[in-house]
Amino acid sequence: MDNRTNAGQTHVIRLLSIVIPVRNEAENIPSLFEQLAGQIHTPREVLIVYDAEDDPTIKAVRAAMPAAPFDVRLIRNGLGPGPANALRAGFAAAQGDAIVVVMADLSDDLPVVDRMSDEIHRGADLVAGSRYMRGGHQHGGPLLKRVLSRVAGVSLHYLAGFPTRDATNAFKMYRTDSLRALVIEGNGGFEISMEIAVKAWLAGQRITELPATWTDRVAGNSKFRLWKWLPRYFRWYMLAIQGRFTRKGVTC
Repeated sequence: MDNRTNAGQTHVIRLLSIVIPVRNEAENIPSLFEQLAGQIHTPREVLIVYDAEDDPTIKAVRAAMPAAPFDVRLIRNGLGPGPANALRAGFAAAQGDAIVVVMADLSDDLPVVDRMSDEIHRGADLVAGSRYMRGGHQHGGPLLKRVLSRVAGVSLHYLAGFPTRDATNAFKMYRTDSLRALVIEGNGGFEISMEIAVKAWLAGQRITELPATWTDRVAGNSKFRLWKWLPRYFRWYMLAIQGRFTRKGVTC
């Protein structure tokens, strides 16, 4: 199921911007760069977005940069602390025709990125990596977080006709022009990913999903703050429910 406002259009991706928000992820950087090099083949730049100059991740990134077969830029988040501001800073700095958000904790299914690029080329404005469609999987992570995420995504899909079953997943690719056409309010946590998806849908943008596997981190500590961010997720959930009757475009 997708929103076919842009069906029939194609978008060339000359460069893909991979935006990676980080905080204290130094031990994951060598494996992350290895995966970015070996599992993604779309021409790309990698934007590592950090909050503080004393983050040890920066040193690890600089050590890995000379051997990387892609351009790497360190982006200082000057918008304020937190994942949402880091993503917004990365979006603003991106030079690619499309932008994909990837976590530094090795949780995302990087081989799916090239297929996401194909979907953007075929006319999608947003491509969601979906844990909850056929072929998608989720391994590990707190039980309550997993249950709430699945219930939110699947219920939106069936109750509101939302075109992905995984609205909360940060692992999404955006056509840059379409993303920048939206007014993004988020300045807190990863609920910004749901905000963008809901606003894109309400604006009539074309959204598709691909099955993806999410795997809980092995090293480091999660930056996800369920109870702090839950009310913000609920806001966008309710907007999507209401939007079934007000949005632009046609879902088929």
